[in-house]
This record gives sequence, structure tokens and C-alpha cells, in this order.
Amino acid sequence: MKENDLAYKVIGLAIEVHNVLGPGLLESAYQECLFYKIEKEGLQVVKEKAMPLIYEEVKLDCGYRIDLLVENKLVIEIKSVDALNEIHLAQTLTYLKLGKYKLGLLINFNTILLKSGIKRIINGNPT
Repeated sequence: MKENDLAYKVIGLAIEVHNVLGPGLLESAYQECLFYKIEKEGLQVVKEKAMPLIYEEVKLDCGYRIDLLVENKLVIEIKSVDALNEIHLAQTLTYLKLGKYKLGLLINFNTILLKSGIKRIINGNPT
């Protein structure tokens, strides 16, 4: 499955989770529920995927962790904040860069309408 197809599927699952839980919970609650839904769909998903930083040929464990990585292609960064800001975007871009991934979804579950809390990031450009 291509990245765009995965993103479409995951967005649908995230909307299902949001419709049941609503806004206002901790990020970890949304992460666990979305992880469960993705896994239930038969997709390969890894939670809290460690992302080492390579600096001058030295691999450093700096504590970077992707919330969810789907099919080793799609980065999912989950937030539950009043509003997304530049640091959230920068964090997702860092994961895309370090892992050489093409597509990421930055999802803020703390919104009335989840659609307004989703940022799609392709090759370093939010859309």
C-alpha cells in the first residue's frame, strides 16, 4: 500500500477514534486507541519507534520516538493541545528527515472537528 493510501486509511481510523472519545484526553489515550484500530485493520504498526540521530558517523540515542509508524512508511505524530504550532511541525519534520520517510500525519485530537486538527506533511512541506 502506498503512503497516500495509508494516510487516507489512518485518517479514517483517527476520525473513528475521535468520534468515540471526543477531545480533551491525554495523547497517550488517543495513541493507544489509534494503535489498536490500525492493528485491527491488519496493518503493521509500531508504537514509540526509536529514532537515533547520526552525527559524524556516530549513532546517538537522543530519545526521539515516533508515536506510530505504519507499514514502515507513514509517520504519525499525535498531539492533544489547544493548537498546533511550529514546534510540533518541526518535530514531525525531524522524524521524516531522520527516518527518510516521505509522508507524515500530525494529528491534534484536541479539536471539536478532527479534520481541522490534521496536518499532512510531504517531503518537508505541510499540506
